[in-house]
This record gives sequence, C-alpha cells and structure tokens, in this order.
Amino acid sequence: MKELLRLLAEDAPGSELARAAGDDSVARDLALRIRAGMDASKKREAELSALVDVARELASARDPGSVLDTIVHRARTLIGTDVSYLTLYDAARGDTYMRATDGSVSAAFQQLRLPLGAGLGGLVAETYKPYWTADYPGDHRFRHTNPIDSAVGEEGLVAILGTPLIVDGAFVGVLFASNRTRRPFSREEVSLLGSLAALAAVTIVQVRAAAETADALEQLSVAHAGVEHAAAAHDRFADIVLSGGDVDAIAAALAELLDVWVVLVDALGNELAVAGEVDSELARKASAVAGESGRLARVGDCWMVAATAKGERLGALVIGGVDELSGADQRIVERAAVVTALVLLFRRQAAEQSQRAQADILADALSGSGDPRALADRVRLLEPTRRLPNQLVVAVCRGDHSAVLARLSAPVGERLVLSGSYAGDLVLLLALDDAVAGARALAEVARRAEVTIAVTGPAAWGQALVDAHQQATRLVTTMLRLGKSGEAAAPDDLGVAGLVGAAAVDVRAHVDHVLGAVVDYDNQRGTDLIGTLRAYFAAGSSPTRAASALHIHPNTVQQRLDRITALLGDGWQQPERALDVQVALRLHTALE
Repeated sequence: MKELLRLLAEDAPGSELARAAGDDSVARDLALRIRAGMDASKKREAELSALVDVARELASARDPGSVLDTIVHRARTLIGTDVSYLTLYDAARGDTYMRATDGSVSAAFQQLRLPLGAGLGGLVAETYKPYWTADYPGDHRFRHTNPIDSAVGEEGLVAILGTPLIVDGAFVGVLFASNRTRRPFSREEVSLLGSLAALAAVTIVQVRAAAETADALEQLSVAHAGVEHAAAAHDRFADIVLSGGDVDAIAAALAELLDVWVVLVDALGNELAVAGEVDSELARKASAVAGESGRLARVGDCWMVAATAKGERLGALVIGGVDELSGADQRIVERAAVVTALVLLFRRQAAEQSQRAQADILADALSGSGDPRALADRVRLLEPTRRLPNQLVVAVCRGDHSAVLARLSAPVGERLVLSGSYAGDLVLLLALDDAVAGARALAEVARRAEVTIAVTGPAAWGQALVDAHQQATRLVTTMLRLGKSGEAAAPDDLGVAGLVGAAAVDVRAHVDHVLGAVVDYDNQRGTDLIGTLRAYFAAGSSPTRAASALHIHPNTVQQRLDRITALLGDGWQQPERALDVQVALRLHTALE
C-alpha cells in the first residue's frame, strides 16, 4: 500500500500502479480510480486555462478576419481534430455560409453554403442545439444534399461536431470541429466546444459593432471631408473606439482638439469623465438642462449636447472655457457626442451581458444547486485577473434597487464579486471580512437609493453561503417590520431583534459588538464599569439607588455613567438601546 501511495504521489502511470498492486485487485482498482480522477482534474484545469487564454486572445483582436481565424484555430487545437470551420448566418438569404476554416484543403468546401435544416450544420442552425456524429456520411439522422455531401466528401470529413453561436438569443453562426476518420465525440468535448462558441459569439458581435462604429464615423467624415480639422477629429475618435478606449479618452481628445474643458455625465447626472480645468458649478447647471436632440446648444457660459442612441439619452457632454465655437468645432462636438453615445451603449450592453452571467452564477450559488468549485471557475472566467476570495459577505437589498449599483462608492465597488436579482431582491456578494463593516459601507447607498440592506457573513462558497443569504433575507424582513427602511444593518446592529431573526447566533461576538468598548476599558484600566451598568439597571435606571447598592457616592456613579456614554455613544439609555444593553449584560454574565 505504501508503494502505491508513493507512485500516486509521483504521478506514476496506470501500468506501474497495476504492477505495484500485484494480486490485490481491490487496491489496484482503487489506485486506478484515483489515478483517473487525478487525470480528469488535470484535464479540466488545462481546458479552463485554455479557455481563459482564448478569452484574452479574442479580447485583444480587432480585425474581424483575424478574430474568426483565431476561433477556428483554437477549436481545432482544443478538440484535437483534423479540421475546424465556422459558418455565419446570412439573414437576407436565410442560410449560413462558410466564413473561416483551419486545416481545410478543398476550395469547394471553403465556399459552401448550408440551408437551414440541411446537413448537420443546417440542423444546428435551425434548432440552435449542438449535434455530433462519428460517421456523417452514414448517419441518416441528417438531411443529406448533393452540394453538402459532395463538398464534405471532397474534404474527406467523416466525424463532425457542430455547436451554435448565440448571443442574447440571437443566432450568429455555427462552430465545427471535424475529423477525416471515424471518432466519437465525448460529452466533455461537446461542452468544451460550446464554451468556446459562447466566447466566440460575443467577440464576433463586439467586433462587428466596432466595425459598424468605424463605418458610421467614416460616413460622418465623408460628409465633412472639406474640413481638415473635422477630419482629424474623426480619425482621433475612430482610433479611440477601435483601440477599445473609453469615454475618458473621448473627453480628453475633445478637450485637446478644441482647447476647452469637458465634462461627461450620464442620464442621471453622475459624472463619468472630466478633462481640462473644469468649472464644476457651471457644468452641473448646464447638464441639468440637457435636451434630447443631439444638437449642440448654448447654456449660459457653457455649451451642451446630449449623447443619444435609439432615441434614448445616455448622457451629455458639457463644454466650457471658450466663448465661441466655429461651425466646424460645433460639428466636432456633436460628432464626439455620437461617438460617446456609441461607447456608452456598448458599455451598457457589455454590463447587461455581464449582469446576466453574474445573475445565473448567483442563482446557482444561492439555491445550493451549483458545485462550489465549478461556480468559482465560472466567476474567474468573467474576470480572469481578479483574485477570488474564499469567504464573502452577503448583502440583500430590498425595495426599488435599480440605482444601487450606480451609487456604490469606489472602495465598495472594488470589493464587489457578484451581483444580481434573486427572489425579487438585489443580492451583492462582497469580498469583505466583516458584516458590520459591510453595513457601514453600504449605509449611504441605502439612504440615497432608498432601499433597505441586510448584511450577513462572511461565509464560504457552498451551503454556508446559502445559509448566510437566508439569514440576510430574514434580517431585511425584520428591519422593515421594525421601520428601519432606507438603512443598512448587520444582525448585531439590531440588538435583540437581530438575535431573534438569526438562524444561529455567535453570542460572544454579539456581546463584544454591544459591550466590547466597556469590557476593553475595564480590562485595560482595572475598573468595573460593567458592574456599574448591572447595578444601574438593577436599580431601575436610578443613579442614586445604584450608588446605594454599590456603597459609593452618587456623583461617582454619574461619572461612571458619563464614561459609559463616551464608550457606547449617546442614546444607550433610551428604551430600545437600553434593552439591547441589558440583554448583552445577561449574556456576558452567562459567558463569565
């Protein structure tokens, strides 16, 4: 047995394990099962790493052709087939056409078009579901046609796997991996190609959008081809968009081109970007009266233009620091507004897509239906560079939570791991070590967004996270019943009510939260403020009677009560706080 364990630790092959086990069939079978599990884990880790690499490679690609070539090359490498190829959907003709191949040698195959429902690829395009076969020529599940069979035969393909490219329910095309000899495709390979297809579909749509933006900018440039300054601005804005620049770069470019200051605000008036020496008061007043037309207008000492897309105002550009703008300069500002609207629209679409992905992961995590390790892997795919914590604080936001995410401060936003709607509430998973600190950090958000936020945890992925969410749900219900709407609180912040609403209570932590400052003071100075508190409440909150019970002067009791107020804060003698303090005193006595 020791020899088997040594071989397993040294990553020995199965043949050596079998020899070491000898006639012990039970030990041999167990060792081989462990070996198989280790191999499967390594394979899964390698596939996940490969997908992350693909995501990074696709994110850096800008040219549509190079993106498609990267996709088919990666598909061929990941699945380990002879050929991979990709067809795109032609909405005008209602079919798909070959757009990129890797490993193909047939010119006819590279020019093939597949009607919906015809062949394996046409069936994938029609049903939006993956299909695969170890022997396509002899598989009668598919509708064979002469053009398709001829092209497939010329290429020599036998085994074919195809999976759809879909983004937000919209069909983009089909990604294939195929072999020139018979081979079955495992469920793991089908899933792996599906994951690559999901990444590929999003990238294709984004690159298309960037190309459409470039076309739109080109059309704007042609309309003003005679204005050299406007043409230079067009090139500048086009470079920003095509290089993946954000609104900060647009504002900076506009400020430099026209020698002005620029402020960009969103539809709610929140500042998104600033460039130059801004007059904040003028910018605020101008943005408050922004119109919807997308035409530049004078507002006091500023110029303002709305950034609109599809009839919706996404933000506004405010320009200042200049008395007059020439006609060409005004068109540059309006062009900047168009480009800004496009970038904001792309940003929102990307955010919405990320939110949908986060919501799916969140639902699996909070329902307890997802494997913790798999959930963590899915989170890493969303942001490969972010370090995923082992424990998370859960915040449940109840009410109209549409503005909560927009109002998160930068320190809190940087700690946000996942967010999404669940059971009618907005749930935030935060990389924080303490629920009380989380409640304090979210207090201003609760007040400004007029939502009620319950914070629990921290908890590890798995059942502990499910329990923490259930506790937060009970806590937010308790808060609303107590009239604490528009506030953020952890269980200890509600005192006795928080204890009642909790499924499990850390008594020592609760006592420390309520009385920790007084206990620490006594321990450090050798005083007995805790004893004074007990006597004070036992005497019906009468300092005089407490002094009599303690055999000290009433002034001494009052001085001690003043010190307790300094430690606990004003209001501890009010009925609600006093009850919390008395319960904590009794629990403290029980712990002694």
